[in-house]
Amino acid sequence: MFWIAGGDALAIGILSRIELPIAKRLKDQFEHVEWEGFRFYDLIFPLFLFMVGCVIPFSLEKFRERPALAYARILKRTALLFLLGVICNGLLKFDFANLRYAGVLQRISLCYGIAAVLFLNLKLRGQVAAMLSILLGYWAALALIPVPGGTAGDFTKEGNLCGYLDRNFLPGKIMEAYYGFGDNEGLLSTIPAIATVLLGALAGQWLKSVRTGWTKSAGLLACGILCVFVGTLWGQTFPIIKNLWTSSFVLVAGGWSLLLLCFFYTVIDVLRWQKWSFVWIVIGMNAITIFIAPRFIDFSKMAAFFLSGTAALSGDWSSVVLVAGSLFAKWLFLYYLYRNQIFLRL
Repeated sequence: MFWIAGGDALAIGILSRIELPIAKRLKDQFEHVEWEGFRFYDLIFPLFLFMVGCVIPFSLEKFRERPALAYARILKRTALLFLLGVICNGLLKFDFANLRYAGVLQRISLCYGIAAVLFLNLKLRGQVAAMLSILLGYWAALALIPVPGGTAGDFTKEGNLCGYLDRNFLPGKIMEAYYGFGDNEGLLSTIPAIATVLLGALAGQWLKSVRTGWTKSAGLLACGILCVFVGTLWGQTFPIIKNLWTSSFVLVAGGWSLLLLCFFYTVIDVLRWQKWSFVWIVIGMNAITIFIAPRFIDFSKMAAFFLSGTAALSGDWSSVVLVAGSLFAKWLFLYYLYRNQIFLRL
């Protein structure tokens, strides 16, 4: 959420003003790959889904023996999150023909709901089997089913199966910004995203186990490396494409998510270096709030009001000052909510 809230713009602004080859390479990491490939910025959304999965064992384990008791809660969260996502896309304008029904919150809601039900009804091996079945089934669908007038195994923007289904069956409008020939959070590509949440749920169960901290860290490290390796290898025949959420993308993004979880778990829970994490706790406790709030709170104007003079004196760094000010204003807003125990819960 730090990067989504403006950390990306701040990093790009700083790196753009550093005339070193490494700065250019780092700056590229804060932009999505146009189609095939993987960069740091492509990790943010799958990492969000992965962390949604990590929380599931901690919130739903008590319902495992009586899953029916949890269904109402899961359905409520799924429906509210989906509705919130559609509202963010402009539902209240009532222009349904031009409304984008797909989106980030919508995908999170659907993947959470399905993964939560699978967690409640399947043991550990069943969850692994479900995840692998999704990855292999999705690969088989895209590799073996041709679109009308096309060929099987077409992973291009124009010819892929996901885009065809979105163009013909996804209600509302397909936006040009979301690769145009389909939606990057469309119908079919939401299915493998469920596997991302299940991978997170498996990691959450590993963390919840009675093993020692260092054993947990080692397990996360090993699985992370394995997923990145297998995903990269698979990507030679089933390309790593975020817009299609290909199975190879699931594994590569999931592998890096495991490695990041390993790092933060080791530092914060095993080594007990915790005070520095307060900055991120404030953001994480109201993640959905800061995702939605900038749509109706103009933090950029706040920054300009207080820092326009400082920015004017900063020369080439003026825009960086304003971006940093906007990001800080968002953090202060979240800190106010945190101090007053105000949290958006679904």
